[in-house]
This record gives sequence, structure tokens and C-alpha cells, in this order.
Amino acid sequence: MFLDVLRRRNPSFIEAAIRLHQEGRIPANSFVLDLDAVEENARLFRAAADRHGLKVFAMTKQVGRNSGFCQAIMRGGIDRAVAVDMACAVACDRAGLKVGHLGHLVQIPRFEADMAASRLRPDYWTVFSREKAGEAAAAAKRAGRTQDLMARIQTAGDTFYRGHEGGFPADKVADVAAMIDALDGARFAGLTTFPALLFDQEKRKVLPTHNLTTLARAAAALAKGGRGDIEINAPGTTSSIVLDILAEAGATQCEPGNGLHGTTPLHAVEDLPERPAMLYLTEVSHLHQERAYCFGGGLYIDPVFPDYDVKAIVAAEPTASAGALASVEIPSTSAIDYYGMIDTTGQVKPKTGDSVVFGFRGQAFVKRGFTVGVSGIARGEPRVETIENPFGVAQDWPELR
Repeated sequence: MFLDVLRRRNPSFIEAAIRLHQEGRIPANSFVLDLDAVEENARLFRAAADRHGLKVFAMTKQVGRNSGFCQAIMRGGIDRAVAVDMACAVACDRAGLKVGHLGHLVQIPRFEADMAASRLRPDYWTVFSREKAGEAAAAAKRAGRTQDLMARIQTAGDTFYRGHEGGFPADKVADVAAMIDALDGARFAGLTTFPALLFDQEKRKVLPTHNLTTLARAAAALAKGGRGDIEINAPGTTSSIVLDILAEAGATQCEPGNGLHGTTPLHAVEDLPERPAMLYLTEVSHLHQERAYCFGGGLYIDPVFPDYDVKAIVAAEPTASAGALASVEIPSTSAIDYYGMIDTTGQVKPKTGDSVVFGFRGQAFVKRGFTVGVSGIARGEPRVETIENPFGVAQDWPELR
């Protein structure tokens, strides 16, 4: 889905990735990051957020919490992360990126709350229930601090992905705020939901969800009761050009993820300010009948898109040419993606060892691929900076660098 925009807007990235792979410096089954473009994207996103008065927390799960990525966005002016779970928070903290928001989307397990409060010390901590609020407050008290808690709220008509449900009733928001303020070790800081924005496939636009209206109404109710200075956290499908929607709805926080590497759904249909800075690279393993089999491990088609003809660049020499494109069959989500199957009946004739480049909207943290940060592409001197697993842990393959 993103290979076309990659070829048009960042062809040198594709060429550099193939060159480094063919030199033995990048392993097969790798989510590769153009760190120069990531830094550039972070800088323009930071500027846009500043114009709207929005705090920025970067989501790093899509790139496997890669430390090179974390450091690139810090150079671009974003110094806080939103952690999808504790593993994400620990990886960001290890990379030097402070945790700005914890507990959303995944709540903090009871026996990990002390580590969250004392070691990670997030700026904001989201809770879905009275019990989770109590655990966070108690852990913060033991750590000798007062924790700002965000309450996730919900009401009829709100959108949640299956398995993501949870939150306080929006019409009880005043009681929720009072309950949190009454906890020793906690302070009510504001409200959140997910998703506040979603890509509409038919209209090919990013539009507000009912959840964003729920946030605005709840904030108005709190203001009417004398609570006007609160945080409104509104994540989902965030690129720099949708920040005006969030600001107009009263949001004070935004959380770009795919936007920082140019792979939100809107990036696939429009040329947005952020350049594509992520690709998936693998290698042809063997040929069988009329298919060439490439190593998998990170093959991922985001379900936000309808089915489409998946293509990849297959080549032994650096290229972003359309002449190197071949159709590829990806295993269904019910199967382990040991291999992808490349069509060999067209003009591209794959050979064992050829590089294979896809343009996926990655979710590296749910796959088993490596994440690889590459610097110097912008000046024509590409260099591998990091080879890590999906938990942001460096892999001991120095000979590949």
C-alpha cells in the first residue's frame, strides 16, 4: 500500500536499504527506518503541534521501540513517549525517551505499578476503573510522589476496537474526577479516549469519531462544575494536518505514531508533509514451481485497508524502479508468515539472495522482525546505526554493521 509513495517520495531510502542488505549489513526480515527522514518528520510535527498548543507524545510500538528512532525524534524536538504497555515504556526509557503517558491502550498490571511509579514516573497515567486508579495512586504514594491520572471515558455510540473496551461512564465524569482527587497519591488531570480520529475508506479522509464529541461534552461538564484546567488526550490516526481538528475539539495532547514515519492511512492516498521513512526488507530464499519464496517474520497487512494486490521491489542491485515490482502473496493472519510467495511469471525473475522491499504500515511490536535504524541517507552515506528486536533490545550482530 505504501510502496508507491515510498518510490516517489523517498527512492534513495529504498536504494540504500537494498545496497546495505546486499553488502550483508541488514538482515532479512527487517523493518528499516530512515532516521534522517524520521528526524525531519518529528521536527515539522513538533512545529505544527506548537502552533496549536498541543503536547506531543510519540508512539513507538509500530517501529518496535527502536532506540535509533527514539533518539531521532528527540533530535527533532519530541522528548516524550506514549507507551502502549509496560514493555514499551521500559524500552523508551532505556533509549532516553521519557514516558509522558502510560496506561493507554493497555492498563498497568497490579504488580508492575510500583515499577511504573518509581522508575518510569510518567507525566500522565491513564486508568479505566476505580480499582486501577487506586493501584496507581498507592504506587505513587509509595514512591513519594503525586501522580497525574487521566480517566478514560466512554458512552453509547463511541467506537472501540474489539478487545480495547473499557472506561468510566462519561455522564459520571464529575464523580470520577472527585474520586481520583480523593485518592492519596493521585490527582485528577484529565480525560482520554481511543480512537478520537479514524480514516474513512470511502471518503478517503480522516474524520472525528463520536469519541471526540464525548470528550468535548465531558470537558464542558467538568468546566461547568469548576474544573476548567484539564488535559484532553485524543489519539488516533495522527498526522500534522489533522491537528487543527483536535485543537478545535479542545484537545491538549496528541500522540503521533505512524505519522512520524509517514505511514498513516491518509499518507497512502495523499502527499502529506511527513515523508515515508519505514520499509520492510527481506530476501528471496528459494524457488518452487512458479513462485519465489521470500523470508517472512514481519509480513503484515493492516486490516484498516481492504484487500489489494501486494507488490514488492525484487532486485539484487539498488533500485526503486517500477520495472522491479512483482506481485506477492502474503500468508493469511491465521498462518505463521514463514514465507511470502513472489510471482515469477511476470517480467521480474527473482533469484535466491535477491533483496525484497515492501511498503507496509508496520506494527513491528506484534511481529518477529528486526528493526534497523539507518542514518546518512540524506547525504548519500547510509550507515546502519541499530539492529534491534521488537522490544528495542540491541542484537549482537556487530559484523552486520
